Amino acid sequence: MSNRREFLRTLGAGAALASPLGPLACRPAAQVNTAPQSAGWDLVPGILSRIVAPKFRDRDFDITRYGARADASFDNTDAIHRAIQACSAAGGGRVVVPAGRFVTGPVHLVSNVNLHIARDATLAFTRDVAKYLPAVLTRFEGTELMGLSPLIYAFGQENVGVSGEGTLDGQADEQYWWPWKGIADFGWKQGMPNYTAARQRLLAMAEQGAPVPQRVFGADAYFRPQFIQPYRCKNVLIENVTIVNSPMWEIHPVLCTNVTVRGVKISTHGPNNDGCDPESCHDVLIEHCTFDTGDDCIAIKSGRNADGRRMNVPSENIIVRNCEMRDGHGGVTVGSEISGGCWNVFAYDCRMDSPRLDRALRLKNNAMRGGLLHDIYMRDVTVGQVSDSILSIDFTYEEGAKGSFTPVARDVELLRVTSQKSPYGVYLKGFANAPIEHVRVVDCRFDNVAKGNVLENATDVRFVRTKINGVEVS
Repeated sequence: MSNRREFLRTLGAGAALASPLGPLACRPAAQVNTAPQSAGWDLVPGILSRIVAPKFRDRDFDITRYGARADASFDNTDAIHRAIQACSAAGGGRVVVPAGRFVTGPVHLVSNVNLHIARDATLAFTRDVAKYLPAVLTRFEGTELMGLSPLIYAFGQENVGVSGEGTLDGQADEQYWWPWKGIADFGWKQGMPNYTAARQRLLAMAEQGAPVPQRVFGADAYFRPQFIQPYRCKNVLIENVTIVNSPMWEIHPVLCTNVTVRGVKISTHGPNNDGCDPESCHDVLIEHCTFDTGDDCIAIKSGRNADGRRMNVPSENIIVRNCEMRDGHGGVTVGSEISGGCWNVFAYDCRMDSPRLDRALRLKNNAMRGGLLHDIYMRDVTVGQVSDSILSIDFTYEEGAKGSFTPVARDVELLRVTSQKSPYGVYLKGFANAPIEHVRVVDCRFDNVAKGNVLENATDVRFVRTKINGVEVS
């Protein structure tokens, strides 16, 4: 957008912007085709053929040429902005952060620009909250608003990247950003501000249909920004960087198509420190990444409650392969902000192992979200230990049955998944009026399972050549 006024006019009275997903963004839920010509694993080659990482011109723009300095007291925001603008004007290329530690405010990427963090370089993001204003269009926990800028942000761009073997440091800890969650374990003390009141106000505005331009939340709302958020972008690459000390979710593409997340290492244990959260995205590949997180390693989302239904854009065609999951709430999770639905998720050839990893594959939903979840697949995954279950599908999450929107989960499959230790094997909790349907556990082996399986309000659950504690389950 050429200016803020045009941007807000385009937003209109809370209606969805034109989506890079085309007609998919506007179709009513009743018209969604849930029975494609191909099905299951046969879809994977076609999905992979469409996911092509963007290429960037072989031209470097070193930020030190534009005034940047590796000095802890120097703000490099303007220098990086100048480098990005010069790169864009020249037709694109790499904006390079060289060796050293550079402090900056938020970085806003534009088309055909790859932000490259070189080996031995660290791009550290300021703790000065005022630097993350003016507000931008973003999503907070699945709800659109005008809020603090993500640390790295792109809106409506094409061919954007974040790459390199260096480090992105959000500088969040028990003193900065994390206390806003309002939990003592992360530095909050009685009497300190937190985001609880503003969060309730935002959710109420969304339920009442308030236009997005009216949902303005500044620094006094205490909403922590996401780390990397391409919003309504096409052809996105995030590759090889290490991410530490994030305020909130690390990699959060929203309403994007053709996204590649490759070779990323994430180590951050703050509140809501999800590793990678594609939300309302189409054709996403996450591969060769290492996740060591304070929340879900990967959490696929599509909007929360009324706002998710207003947008009505699912996440679909998501491939996760050759990744390592250490600490986290779930290795691969779908939900809970999933009101727009999710299908065609394929996770394979991954390794998961930690006493602080709760679940391998997790679907979380409830009657406030009401999302349609189907065709979720995991195969050839090796689990050392988890602290809860190998497969969990739970409709009683958070609000549970307190809502009017029936959740649906069906056609979920584990194939050749092994684990060495867990309290539960399969943990399914549906509703009596909305049972979980068509779950298959095939050629799996779960050892040292302390409590067996939980199957409540679940129909057509099949165990095929599967052993739990050495005994075949029928």
